Amino acid sequence: MTGMTSSAAAAPRRGLGFSAMESESVRDLMAAAADGSQTAWNAIVERYERLVWSVVRSFRLDDASALDVTQTVWLRLVEHHDRIRDPESLPSWLATTTRNEAIRTLNRMKRQTPSAFEYDVEDVATLPVDDALLSSEERVRVARAFEALSDECQQLMRLLTADPPLDYETISQMIGRPIGSIGPTRGRCIKRLRQLMDAGDGKDPNDER
Repeated sequence: MTGMTSSAAAAPRRGLGFSAMESESVRDLMAAAADGSQTAWNAIVERYERLVWSVVRSFRLDDASALDVTQTVWLRLVEHHDRIRDPESLPSWLATTTRNEAIRTLNRMKRQTPSAFEYDVEDVATLPVDDALLSSEERVRVARAFEALSDECQQLMRLLTADPPLDYETISQMIGRPIGSIGPTRGRCIKRLRQLMDAGDGKDPNDER
């Protein structure tokens, strides 16, 4: 695979328009990229950048650090693409690599500024809701409720709504919990989100209605 351009490692972008390769399988894209096709590499980045960004944001890094992590992940793919024996496992490989880089960055930040380190404010763009169905007022309500969730719930819900989707096995490895606990935990997190939204509207959060 050839070296990537600086734009190829940037944060999520839309509308790059690699129409010629949109229907190619990940296996074919990986093979073409390994043979030196920059177009194939760009298509891989476009297809999976939302996945990488979703995982990065699940660790609540500030924008600059999140961008550094995404760039590092794409560089890791350039360096180690030949180690991915099954191209279909690329989404899992990217998610795991992103997780490792995010944790490494968090640990470095904590060592550098142990008393001043703070998480950033929730990025509304990553909320697990369909923005097209929400008014601006509703988005504010969801954002406030989501920000009030535990870090565990926020991370899990971001990972569960990654695009393209992550399988439960990958999510299980990333959060260090059994696969069987993911569904029930998701249910509890959604219930808590609804309670927080109801509380924000002045409703009784214990009213199950």
